[in-house]
Amino acid sequence: MRHFSPQLPSMTLFVKIGLFTGTVLATAPVLSSLPCLIGRASAADLDALEEQIANIQAQQRALQKALVSVQQQVAAHRAATGGASRAAHHAVSGTAAHHAALQGISGVADTSEGIGLAEPEPVVSHHRYASGPDAQPVFSGARDVPEVESVIGHRAEDVVSRLAENNVGPHSRETVGAQAAGALGDHGVFHMGPVTLILGGFLDAAAVEENRHTASGTFNFWQDIPFQNQSRYHTNNFEGSARYSRISLMARGNVDAHSTISGFFEMDFGSGASTTDAYESNSYSLRMRQAYLAYDNSEYNVHFLAGQAWSMLTPGRIGITPRQESLPETIESSMLAGQTWARQLQFRFVKDFLNHRLWTGLSIENSATLYSTTGLGTSGCTINQTSGQVCMPDGQTATVGYNGVGLTNPALFSNEIAPDIIGKIAWDPHWGHYEVEGILHFPHDRVTTPGVGGHNNTVVAGGGGGSMILPVIPHKVEVRLNGIAGYGIGRYGSVILPDATLNANGSPSPLLSVQATGGIVSHPTPRLDVYGFFGYQSSGRSYFNSGTGAYGYGNPNADNTGCYSELSTGGCTANIHSVMEATAGAWYRFFKGKYGTVQGGLQLAYSRVNAWSGNGGAPNTSLSEVFMDFRYLPFQ
Repeated sequence: MRHFSPQLPSMTLFVKIGLFTGTVLATAPVLSSLPCLIGRASAADLDALEEQIANIQAQQRALQKALVSVQQQVAAHRAATGGASRAAHHAVSGTAAHHAALQGISGVADTSEGIGLAEPEPVVSHHRYASGPDAQPVFSGARDVPEVESVIGHRAEDVVSRLAENNVGPHSRETVGAQAAGALGDHGVFHMGPVTLILGGFLDAAAVEENRHTASGTFNFWQDIPFQNQSRYHTNNFEGSARYSRISLMARGNVDAHSTISGFFEMDFGSGASTTDAYESNSYSLRMRQAYLAYDNSEYNVHFLAGQAWSMLTPGRIGITPRQESLPETIESSMLAGQTWARQLQFRFVKDFLNHRLWTGLSIENSATLYSTTGLGTSGCTINQTSGQVCMPDGQTATVGYNGVGLTNPALFSNEIAPDIIGKIAWDPHWGHYEVEGILHFPHDRVTTPGVGGHNNTVVAGGGGGSMILPVIPHKVEVRLNGIAGYGIGRYGSVILPDATLNANGSPSPLLSVQATGGIVSHPTPRLDVYGFFGYQSSGRSYFNSGTGAYGYGNPNADNTGCYSELSTGGCTANIHSVMEATAGAWYRFFKGKYGTVQGGLQLAYSRVNAWSGNGGAPNTSLSEVFMDFRYLPFQ
């Protein structure tokens, strides 16, 4: 075991002061002679002089960082002398600070990023991954003095998370993956007293060329891909927009030596207002993507989140932390068929163990049952139906929701009796990231016999699944796999298949849902990211017949006879059974520097939709697409 040496800070202090003094003395003659040199210098001489000035300024910045490191070591030394039980802990901290400081002097490493170490493993390589505004707040276990390297990390605006090294790491600042993390960057950082503000986002110009007309732009709505009976099946379509440009803001402050509170906003223009037109103004509405607060305590390793964020059911990259979702790097705004995700209100409680390698989480999230009422309607009932009410064949009325009023849009809001309950366990060994998860959902409705009365119905639905990231070549090539199966969870997939239909008695009937994705992501050069993904999502069937009517989802007696010829007068119920997508693409960074990052992307995608069989067979359709994107990330 390495013991703390009380002479170390003093020796380092003298060495660094000496280096600083020597540099100042060495550059003093140059500085004093500048007026004379400028007076008789040629253009070439001035260029050389400006280059020398830039070198001197770089040395000054390195020396300033070294002085900060010395101050950190002094603080660590003073803390260590306060108790023998903490000597070993500060020895690790002091050593890490010493190495970081020497790197700052020599110019070998860029110490503008934060450094985080997982106790008690003194893995110095953590500074490469646990850095940047995407990381979460962490302090030392000491009760009165935080570990300086973890808190300051050479950037006052960075509070670094303790994340165990798993060779996957948080979203890298150098890859397009940061777009999924809110695109917070290293630039655009401001201080307002004790609060740090970090800007993020990007300007986006994306377009798609497709062999069907879907009228959804770069957002794939697979359920609306036309079958052969529609004329738009037989024509190509081009559409482009800047509506998915993103704006984000994070505010963060240290409550005390062990806890940090932060707030995060993320917005884009993906919403279409009633006045939006695609012919002249293209005035899309600003919409809320994420808005939440987070509290993190490193003394007890507990984390809390409240607000609208990516559902905890969404696969992650490391731990169970916000802004570390493992999402495909695709250009299409709907990401990938079969991808598990949602953004919704939640109250999330997380605890990590075993030096930040084992994470457990419980999330209480907003529920919203998506119903399919194929064949059911408003005719044949003895009373007039209103929004959210369905006329059953026996004359009863099933109420599954109501249209939004007041400040909500007029779409149907389902009737929910309880929130969704989601649990997750994440494991970060030295190689890879692994998750298992489960969800409980409670579809609820009311069935009424007009003039007699009614009763409420609640059923229990849910499912489970998991995900993993395998770093085949750490930080160069990784394999991603995730999937989930269960009843009543179709809305958590990108295809947005229904959660439930209705039984003959009008009560909810949850549908079986299976969704999975797999892919490979590689970073062959610092400028290039290449990816390939395959996704699949399917829905089960639940149906009943009454008289001559066929009701429910996937009923084999449904009329599909008109799905095959253009403008056919026959029926085309065609409830979707499964959707698959295969896609490949790449992002290339043209410029990256203090001014931000400019990158372009190209993606090829093929989707196939299969319907449940009915009278007339099981129709299918497909969609081929070419996506193009140019993106400017000013804060990365």
